[in-house]
Amino acid sequence: MNAGARSPLVSVVVPAYDRPEGLRRAVESVAGQTYRNVELIVVDDCSPTPLKPVVDSLDPGRFAAVCYLRNEENRGGSATRNRGIRAATGDYLAFLDDDDEWKPTKLARQVETFAASDDYVGLVYVGTDLVREGRVVNTVVHSLRGWVTEELLSGASISEYSGVMVRAEAVDTVGYPDERYPSWQDREWFVRLSVEYAFEACEEPLVVRHLDGDDRVTRNYVRKRDVTYPLFVETFRPLAARYGPATERRFEAAMAGKMGRTAVQHGHYADARRFLVRSLRLDPTDLDGYLFLATALGGRYTYEPARRGRQFLHRVVRS
Repeated sequence: MNAGARSPLVSVVVPAYDRPEGLRRAVESVAGQTYRNVELIVVDDCSPTPLKPVVDSLDPGRFAAVCYLRNEENRGGSATRNRGIRAATGDYLAFLDDDDEWKPTKLARQVETFAASDDYVGLVYVGTDLVREGRVVNTVVHSLRGWVTEELLSGASISEYSGVMVRAEAVDTVGYPDERYPSWQDREWFVRLSVEYAFEACEEPLVVRHLDGDDRVTRNYVRKRDVTYPLFVETFRPLAARYGPATERRFEAAMAGKMGRTAVQHGHYADARRFLVRSLRLDPTDLDGYLFLATALGGRYTYEPARRGRQFLHRVVRS
């Protein structure tokens, strides 16, 4: 590793699939970083048309190294990301989805934060601007820092993969992201990282996430319901129980609540009612849960007007 180097090497892992224009925007934002000691690793998850021309079009002088890898078959996000991690040689790992981009100071701010932090800080994250049709429709900036396992188990969020930087040595400590998860891939890894390392926050929106045509988070609701949710609860309930019965209840309530909200957003109103009722029985203090449950009771006749109302209010607040 390069731990003694004046300018640590940051390995940027970009899992990509069949979005050449999104990938071009993403990797150009890496090339445009003010922090220059960057190793770029693009892993093509067997796109119908190989994405190598996008990578070849980059100016190699903007990077310490550039690597393009291509899976021989489609393996999914975690396996593709893990292949990039295995190829990385940097002191820090950063991740960028192929439909996101970074503002120019993103990597510099995270490296600076690591340099100013204790060695037990293993993850630094930033905030995100959510953009639709070229307009910022929401900004998400969290301030959770320190030893945050209990908060994450209780439903708190920090960022998605595109917003985090991790010490490379952490992979040896906690292992790779679990390839069994079709969703919540970032959340399960972040929980495991939080057991061994403290987290630090840069409270700036330095990631741009484009929502146009966005289908990443819950494009397969049934797999989330039938695979991700039970696997996550089974895996992490014992960890939550170590913090006591109250945390275990909050954990189960938070995960059921997340499923209920997802079900509402994707039109599975019966599932939404079931998950939200379970969540509120476990944690009656979740005021947002009551709002989502009220929305789910009326199905699309209440959800669509509520969604449009929230969007309108957010535009008013930002204008």
